Amino acid sequence: MSSASVLFDAPGPRGRIRHHIYTVVVVAAVAAFLWVLYRGFDKTGQFTAAKWKPFLDAEVWETYLLPGLKGTVVAALLSIVFALVLGMIFGILRLSDHRAVRWVAGTIVEVARAIPVLILMIFLFGLFSKNQIFPSDDLALAAVVTALTVYNGSVIAEIVRAGIRSLPKGQTEAAVALGMRKNQLMRLILLPQAVTAMLPALVSQMVVALKDSALGYQITYTEIVRSGQQLGAAEQNTIPSLFVIAIVMISLNSALTFVATKLEARLRARKKGRGAVVTADSILTDAAPGMDLTKK
Repeated sequence: MSSASVLFDAPGPRGRIRHHIYTVVVVAAVAAFLWVLYRGFDKTGQFTAAKWKPFLDAEVWETYLLPGLKGTVVAALLSIVFALVLGMIFGILRLSDHRAVRWVAGTIVEVARAIPVLILMIFLFGLFSKNQIFPSDDLALAAVVTALTVYNGSVIAEIVRAGIRSLPKGQTEAAVALGMRKNQLMRLILLPQAVTAMLPALVSQMVVALKDSALGYQITYTEIVRSGQQLGAAEQNTIPSLFVIAIVMISLNSALTFVATKLEARLRARKKGRGAVVTADSILTDAAPGMDLTKK
């Protein structure tokens, strides 16, 4: 029996015919919807050359789209880096042997996950403005990055905790038996394996951070969506501007996913090539008395 039919019963002749009919119906419905959408835009002149001509002007890109793209990339990169650091810290703290540490870290993570990102951005923008914590030119960027870091960091903390817990307990028990301290266990054994397992989920969260940076337009942050709306209002081509913005965002997300997929494949290949072998010299430096296997 093939692996494709292990989890479900393979359809018979009537079932296959029924599935083909469903496929044809769905494809026809999607095609009809796209046709109606196209006709609606076409009747309002959204596909005329005059609406798309501004995108051939370099000045339009320099004035609107490129600054917005820069703002989106800067906010996304900063929030992703900070969220990864924050998520790693709180993910490990949630696995602490001390109940008080686990409880405090868990409370912070759950509260951060429950707050809507947009509300947090607006609150932080008002807080930073009132207390003049950042220069006026950087207030919106600071609020966007902080809000995205808090939310995505809390989600990444749960991903880290789940990734570490998914590893076989035998590895932890063997490391403890060899006399490894907990920081050595986490740094040398658990985290390197957990990162590879967590990478697909981490990439998904990075894409979320990239998309959520568009919420910054509510606090006057210059990002690609806000710039596209300003371009549409200036050139009277809102729909074409939104189409171009969508293409840019899809391209950014696809590039991020592609890079992460290649990185994951490379990490798995290195792990497989090394055979997950850990040398005695790297883990037995602080072994328990009488267990130093490096002595002959």
